[in-house]
Amino acid sequence: MPNLLLSVENLNVVFGSNQILRNITFSVERGESVAVIGESGCGKTVLLKTLINLHPQTSGQVLFDRCDLSQLSYFDLARIRTRFGFVFQQAALFDSMTIEENAAFPLLQHTKKTKSEIAETVKRLLHETGLDDETLLKKPAELSGGMRKRVGIARALALEPELMLYDEPTTGLDPVMSDVINDLMISVRERYGVTSIMVTHDLRSACKVARRIIMLSSLTKLNADEPQIIFDGTPEEFVRSQNKRVKQFTSVSV
Repeated sequence: MPNLLLSVENLNVVFGSNQILRNITFSVERGESVAVIGESGCGKTVLLKTLINLHPQTSGQVLFDRCDLSQLSYFDLARIRTRFGFVFQQAALFDSMTIEENAAFPLLQHTKKTKSEIAETVKRLLHETGLDDETLLKKPAELSGGMRKRVGIARALALEPELMLYDEPTTGLDPVMSDVINDLMISVRERYGVTSIMVTHDLRSACKVARRIIMLSSLTKLNADEPQIIFDGTPEEFVRSQNKRVKQFTSVSV
């Protein structure tokens, strides 16, 4: 039997009269690295947030380690979310806090570590993500986009999560810095052994970082009987796919 960490069954998300996700079904094994790709507006970020119940599903089921998140109490859901690391699209750092305070926030909220232990952990994580001690006392506005992304990754790693979720991790970055972030995500996977899911429209990033690609299509471009997941396989299979929608995506992404 596969060692499943995450299982999604017939997931549907509807906002008002607008359906975003339809009958999404897939599973992720422990240690897998998955990229969810597709054009803007196809529901990638909604899917990512639904996986940890930041967006409630309209119907269907999301199981994390065999636990149905939609059935948990507020406190149980908060507890199980400490097993996730979420890297938001724009890093979502607290503007009024220093970088040290931003990275320390999860540890202050969810652990009983001493101040010195937290400071040591924060410094180690920032070093591992390529930031030096001079960064600690700066505010987010003083950092480049790439540096803020690194702080976001360091903060997401603070509680030693089992599953890392990345929302458009290279958006807004130049090609050189995008590659730095790609290498960092690979390093995080290899160093910590975490399972990872990233959503992106950056095909180069998806092929470099992930070992499996899932492609979604916007429902407005599908017939009612067509599945929203139009591809699920390796990066090598993706670039060789003869699916017309996959070929169209690759032709405009290279």
